[in-house]
Amino acid sequence: MGMSLSVTRAAAFDALSDDPLKIDAQLVADWLVRFLRDEMSRRRGISKAVLGLSGGVDSAVVAYLAARAFGPENVFAYRMPYKISSQDSLDHAQLVVDDIGINVETLPITAMVDGYVLNYESEISPARLGNVCARCRMITIFDQSAKVGGLPVGTGNKSERLFGYYTWHADDSPPINPIGDLFKTQVWQLAEVLGVPQPIIQKPASADLVKGQTDESDFGITYAKADRILYYMTQGYTQEKLVEMGFPADEVALTFRRVDGTHWKRRLPTVAMLSSSAIGEYYLRPVDF
Repeated sequence: MGMSLSVTRAAAFDALSDDPLKIDAQLVADWLVRFLRDEMSRRRGISKAVLGLSGGVDSAVVAYLAARAFGPENVFAYRMPYKISSQDSLDHAQLVVDDIGINVETLPITAMVDGYVLNYESEISPARLGNVCARCRMITIFDQSAKVGGLPVGTGNKSERLFGYYTWHADDSPPINPIGDLFKTQVWQLAEVLGVPQPIIQKPASADLVKGQTDESDFGITYAKADRILYYMTQGYTQEKLVEMGFPADEVALTFRRVDGTHWKRRLPTVAMLSSSAIGEYYLRPVDF
């Protein structure tokens, strides 16, 4: 009597599937709360978190995590609008404050920025102005941290960091960052579980430097599409392989170009090595001083 064998074929790869980017958001939230407590309270003896609250989903998520980790009374948020910042950004930041009861202060940076721009660089480009604003905000965050005895907490996500969509030694300079290994689409998943207000989750991400500006218009690709490519790229897949798998060639090329062109932003300053004890440089000497 013959045996019939059934053959199960693997499902065809779907380049449009978001399955690889799905996370157990509740588990991630709990782990990131423990991460904050460990890095701040245990390692540094600091239990006050300081952050810039932009009105966007990234800083909102970090505020919710910090409030869970240390209590809302130990979270110090700062709104730092420039004169062209949108009112929506301030209003959405207030939604977070009202919901979780963290400390908040509004410290406009217009005079700080314009003290340089209007006096010395009146023809400054929008990109340079954005960098000046970002660095002024980080000066403020670090100084306020010293004032309250807290620690700056970063709010940049993995997609932005891979694309280099931040100002060097500004957005990415806080010593700890709970969401830096989460793609933007994963941050949105986390926001839902944390209870971030829907107007913040649903609005288009924006650096808020020019009216109508959005991250995705600056990128030339949506976060949904970019994150799918970035996921496989960080797993070691080549451009050629991703195109073969069904990802559009132009989107793959754009994504790789952005990541390759901003590699330097994700590294510490390169120090000329003149001895066997160069701080953080000598590959045979892993112990830092």
